[in-house]
Amino acid sequence: MLGQKLEQTLGQPRQTPAAEVPDGAGIPITDPLVIAKCGACHASDGHGNIERISTARTTPEGWQDVLRRMVLVKGMSLSPPEARTIVKYLSTHLGLAPEEAKPVMYDTERRIHDESDVANQQLVDACTKCHTFARALSWRRTAGDWKQFLEGHAERYKIPPHEGALAFFARVAPLITPEWTAWNNRTRTQNLAGRWLVTATVIGRDKYYGEMVIEAAGTDDEFKTRVNLRSAKDGSALIREGRSALYDGYAWRGRSKGGVSASPAPDDPANEVREVMWFASDQSKAEGRWFWGQYQEFGFDVRLQRAVPGDPRLLGIDRTALKTGSQGERIRLIGDNFPGEVTPADVNLGPGVTVRRIISHSATEIAVEVDVSAGALSGRRDVAFRHSAIEGALAIYDRIDYIKATPESTLAAFGGPGQPRGYQQFEAIGYQRGPDGKRHTPDDVQLGPVDVTWSIEIFYATADTKTDTVGNVSSTGFFTPAAESPKNNFDVWVIAQAKEEKDADGKPLVGKAYLVVTVPFYTFNGRRYVRDLERWVDDGPVRAGQ
Repeated sequence: MLGQKLEQTLGQPRQTPAAEVPDGAGIPITDPLVIAKCGACHASDGHGNIERISTARTTPEGWQDVLRRMVLVKGMSLSPPEARTIVKYLSTHLGLAPEEAKPVMYDTERRIHDESDVANQQLVDACTKCHTFARALSWRRTAGDWKQFLEGHAERYKIPPHEGALAFFARVAPLITPEWTAWNNRTRTQNLAGRWLVTATVIGRDKYYGEMVIEAAGTDDEFKTRVNLRSAKDGSALIREGRSALYDGYAWRGRSKGGVSASPAPDDPANEVREVMWFASDQSKAEGRWFWGQYQEFGFDVRLQRAVPGDPRLLGIDRTALKTGSQGERIRLIGDNFPGEVTPADVNLGPGVTVRRIISHSATEIAVEVDVSAGALSGRRDVAFRHSAIEGALAIYDRIDYIKATPESTLAAFGGPGQPRGYQQFEAIGYQRGPDGKRHTPDDVQLGPVDVTWSIEIFYATADTKTDTVGNVSSTGFFTPAAESPKNNFDVWVIAQAKEEKDADGKPLVGKAYLVVTVPFYTFNGRRYVRDLERWVDDGPVRAGQ
């Protein structure tokens, strides 16, 4: 369960349990702007603690949401530069430790994430009707502040107070934790400038490999970036430029874009994206999501690793699976600093796979021809070039036993007056039954994308029901909802039927995803100002509104 996982991540026992934090104690505020802007409404205790601020910690997005509410609901006067300065200070001095932030990163990254195993059903009912449970677990508070927050939340949204919520949050998310104490005492330097190797995947579209060059942009925590990627599928180039800021030594927030046309396609990977990444404490690697779209439905899954001059590094391969007994298969290894001399012995694809010859090679790519023995064991195995390896990069299989249409359940949104549509990209993934010989069990082997034909089917539809009033799905699994809302929600099956793979009865394998196509999500009048605040959080010195 998410709550249990969080407790396990934070560790036991705690050095300072919530019950030991005296009422009124907190983290002193020293920034003059925070004191001037927040102290006008929030009382100070004379020891540097400001009411409701010194007793809480959260992510940059959490503090941004607080400022947003103060501006839009309380009438706080705040310019975008001031907003960014305040968010920067609070995120650094009253933020989360990296170990606290990582379990709930999926909320900040706008990922679809199953929270059905949250601590208990009552908490699910109380919290996840309006937002993810991770939103609540992105905060740390004193027991007194949790009590005040929960009571105010219940009153504001007219919901009954949850009997066990205070005990749960006070135990799982206290203000002071060993992780935060250790992180707060470290000397943190922003040593990110330089060349980084990038692996980026866009669901249903492509894998990209390349580099990101990070340069300082005026201060030690603001950066300019240039990303040069190449498609593993067709070798096409994707160049992006952006600006970013680093909060608390690990939380990367930024924006970047490629050279897009005046009216780019909704799923064009050159669109402007918001970048959310988590850097390791030693700043040797990072991971996260770069996303875009009206509902953040598109995104790159991104991994970075710092480039080491002269060190051969394997980043990925262009194939995800090979069938037993296949001969003369061609595989491309993609990486960095490959040497001028390469032999078959340098490449290891695991037992049962023989590298017959090197077809071609360069500093960033090696093409090899391989044979897979008929008796090779099915399952995932590592792929290595000399000492550089990728764990579980290649799957060996004897047959595809079933396919899944992913994401298995999701949303799309109709358009409306002044409201862009929310799209959805689907992908069909093949699976092998795994060592236990049973399908749909935990040891099943994921094999990667399968070539399929896509269609949609409306729930409770009759034979003559037309689907174009809801939308359509392309040959690549891209669902486009209708431009105008029919003012009703629709439950839809998105169906993937394999073109070649058959089941035991000789019928094509089929996978289904559940899609709700819903009315547009309307927003409030302050949207433009809110976006200005977000840009200051993300972009540093870039002028708000540009």
